[in-house]
Amino acid sequence: MTPAALRERLYQYYLLMRLDRPIGILLLLWPTLWALWMAAGGLPDLQVLLVFVAGVVLMRSAGCVINDFADRRIDPHVRRTRERPIAAGRVSPREALLLFAVLCLAAFALVLTLNRLTVLLSFGALALAALYPFTKRYTRLPQVVLGAAFGWAIPMAFAAQTGEVPRLAWLLFTVNVLWATAYDTMYAMVDREDDLKIGVKSTAILFGEADRLVIGVLQLLVLLGLVLAGRLASLGLLYHFGLLLAAGFALYQQYLIRRRDAEGCFAAFLNNNWFGAAVFVGIVLDYLGRAG
Repeated sequence: MTPAALRERLYQYYLLMRLDRPIGILLLLWPTLWALWMAAGGLPDLQVLLVFVAGVVLMRSAGCVINDFADRRIDPHVRRTRERPIAAGRVSPREALLLFAVLCLAAFALVLTLNRLTVLLSFGALALAALYPFTKRYTRLPQVVLGAAFGWAIPMAFAAQTGEVPRLAWLLFTVNVLWATAYDTMYAMVDREDDLKIGVKSTAILFGEADRLVIGVLQLLVLLGLVLAGRLASLGLLYHFGLLLAAGFALYQQYLIRRRDAEGCFAAFLNNNWFGAAVFVGIVLDYLGRAG
């Protein structure tokens, strides 16, 4: 293989892992950081932090690869996805499976540097990552499974930092499932017409005309869950200021999806990065203020 051909191959893998679109990494990273900071009562152990940040990148990349493998016969019929590497025939399904295996093994190698409980929990993360892409064929709630897959790093973070998984971890996990269901419904609203034609299931289709209302209820439950998490973690005013900012972003997202047009729904989905960041900044500032 010539250097030019190798560069092109690696570039296609880069696109397949969606490293050119880091929003998925960020949406997985923020709740992981929430959990690490709350578990540590401030700045977490540096090794644990580095392992989880690298693991987020690897597992989100693996999730994209296996998702596109599962959707290889669907993506060519959806306007937004027809140019993805597998759908366009630039990466073979066999290559995708090999890449998925390499990414998972790299992530598992990182987890092996942590304690036994975290290693055991990592098998749940792999199962959810592999299961999610296939749920859209058999259930109308694939967004809930995505939330579980994205949130599984939360109990793992508590296990790695403290050696146990307390109630706070499961509360944050539930919050993340609700949050992911809300933002991925916004994402699914972009493809709703195409999905209806080809028989793909989603919460955007399930909720129908009640989509904005259900998303609003989910956002409210997320904020209430984060208030409860703050109480369990004994977080104070600065944390709640972060939640206030997050609530503002949630309201803005409702404004963006008011017409249910694809552009507005996708912008609302992307805006959830700032929701997650606002919560994290509130957590960090609260612990820093306490230390000062």
